[in-house]
Amino acid sequence: MFAPGVDRWLEVSSVSWFSDYQARRANLRYRPADGKGTEVLHTLNGSALAVPRVWAAIVETYRQEDGTVAVPELLQPYLRGMTSVG
Repeated sequence: MFAPGVDRWLEVSSVSWFSDYQARRANLRYRPADGKGTEVLHTLNGSALAVPRVWAAIVETYRQEDGTVAVPELLQPYLRGMTSVG
C-alpha cells in the first residue's frame, strides 16, 4: 500500500514457509496419493494485513481539513456505511 507520509510503498502482509515446524507440533498429517502411510504437512505463516500500516496509509491519504478521515468508498460497507472517522 502506498504511504504518502514516507513517499513509498509499504508491505502490508507477509507469508513465509514454515516447512513442517507448526504441523509437527499440531500433529497435522496427510495421506499421499499412493496411500502408503502419512506425511507431516508443511504450513505457511500468513500475517494477513499489517493493520497499523494500512490505517496509517488511509489516514495519510484521506485526512480532511477538519481532522476527520474520509472512509474510502470500498471500505464503507464493512464499517456499516460510515463515510468518515473522527
